Amino acid sequence: MITKNFSENELSCSCPCKENGMEPFTLNLLQELRDLYGKPISLSSAYRCETHNSKVSKSGKSGPHTTGKAVDIRCFGTEAHEILRLALSIGFTGIGVSQKNKHKPARFIHIDTISSTKANRPWTWSY
Repeated sequence: MITKNFSENELSCSCPCKENGMEPFTLNLLQELRDLYGKPISLSSAYRCETHNSKVSKSGKSGPHTTGKAVDIRCFGTEAHEILRLALSIGFTGIGVSQKNKHKPARFIHIDTISSTKANRPWTWSY
């Protein structure tokens, strides 16, 4: 386990490279979120290598997942609302919401710790 509740496998790139470049500050905040939430949190994406990220995102080489500053959490409804409330209260600065379809793509929320000096933050968007 990298943190008390999150394993190397779930935080690493999902392509065959299995790289893991999660940033310590983001990991600590993620664990704090899990502690406050008090229930398991299922990640659909965490760190992404540049190759994998270029296939699934337009955020480029310095995007939040490729810099280890973002995770996507599978959730919807009241659990999504509670996770978002807690994430904002502890300092996550980027919130992306995808709640269109509970099967494909899975409903999720993106949370990240991009610095407010690099972008207009806090910031919220939908997919």
